[in-house]
Amino acid sequence: MARKVFFSFKYEDVTRAMVVRNSAITKGKEAAGFIDKAEFEEVKRKGKQAIKNWIDEQMKGTSVTVVLVGEKTCDSEWVAYEIEQSKLRGNGLLGIDISKIKDFNGNTTERCGELPAGYDFYRWNADDGFTNLGDWVEKAAKAAGK
Repeated sequence: MARKVFFSFKYEDVTRAMVVRNSAITKGKEAAGFIDKAEFEEVKRKGKQAIKNWIDEQMKGTSVTVVLVGEKTCDSEWVAYEIEQSKLRGNGLLGIDISKIKDFNGNTTERCGELPAGYDFYRWNADDGFTNLGDWVEKAAKAAGK
């Protein structure tokens, strides 16, 4: 079943997030929650409410939120907001450690944490995310009754 997925991540991890997003698209999932840097800077200049409005708009019609956890995700005000909004909307929720996906310079990082208890958490490389992402999304959607 096709799912519209919202990807939540700290913008500094966008190169790693793109690896996950692109694998989802190749498998028939529609990705939401992506914004280019220029567009993000424009929204950011308009203030916090504009960012919240953008997030809320991107989440419309999604059934699952995938939180991509890197080195600084745990400190992100916006990732926390996206998790909160996902719960309020009844979205399925899962986390994926993206810290070991190499960035454009070939670097990896450590991850800052996981998700709140009760949600599945996977490691992109070690758990073969490229192959299993669709199954993880379906499991989270079913757990949320979607």
